[in-house]
Amino acid sequence: MSACRKRLLPCLFICLSTCLLTGTAGFALAGADSPETENRPAWEALFDANGVTGTFVLCRAEAACQVYDAERAATPYIPSSTFKVAHSLIGLEAGAVADVDEVLPYGGGPQMFSVWEQDLPLREAMSVSSVPVYQALAGRIGLPQMQRLLAALDYGNAATGEQLTRFWLDGPLMISALEQARFLLRLAAGELPASTENQQAVRDILLLERNDAYALYGKTGWVFTQGEELGWWVGWVVREGQVHAFALNIDMREEGDGEKRVPLGRAILAAEGLLSQPSPR
Repeated sequence: MSACRKRLLPCLFICLSTCLLTGTAGFALAGADSPETENRPAWEALFDANGVTGTFVLCRAEAACQVYDAERAATPYIPSSTFKVAHSLIGLEAGAVADVDEVLPYGGGPQMFSVWEQDLPLREAMSVSSVPVYQALAGRIGLPQMQRLLAALDYGNAATGEQLTRFWLDGPLMISALEQARFLLRLAAGELPASTENQQAVRDILLLERNDAYALYGKTGWVFTQGEELGWWVGWVVREGQVHAFALNIDMREEGDGEKRVPLGRAILAAEGLLSQPSPR
């Protein structure tokens, strides 16, 4: 196990209604699925300042997605724990779990992190990124329903293979940063082919921070199975009634690179005037 891994912390048409920072749907998304992108080379300085290589995508309503490193932004990678967003929605839609507060078993036995060695509801399993709880959820969903709902959500390549409890960790499931941001833009607006209530429930458990100016939602991910380790941070910001969905991924080659994901993403969002400061106080 690499030193980087040892330091790992548990860590988808149009709808118009009203909502600001309450987490309910209500954002115009015309053009949200447009293939057009706008390059933002100015973000390179922030990647350089952190000593990492990666990409950042920012998708806003009625506009082309802004990207740093367009080629990489369109390159698919294993989603790892960022799949917990879609996974939670699939579990709810499939009826595999009653709600995000139903406790799921972790299966017993030692885990990579002690915080995973407990039964948890999805609300808490999301916050600590519990792999065993989500593997238990996958078992309840079953492969046929997982495949059907993944395809309906148009999530990445929607590929599961035959390994029901590992396909988002080891592949074949793959998704690009552009696809992540566009998927989240639709989730934030409640425009995925899923019930309004279930989309709201997933939004609720992704909320990281809220104040008078904005609400921030997000999920990290850490990929170990594509050669060098890769880190994700995906989510969205709601500010002045508009959704700004984002996706960041970086190569993690050095000790401590995993801890750079959220600060780097926040720095870019702050530079765009979406957050009040690069990092929480």
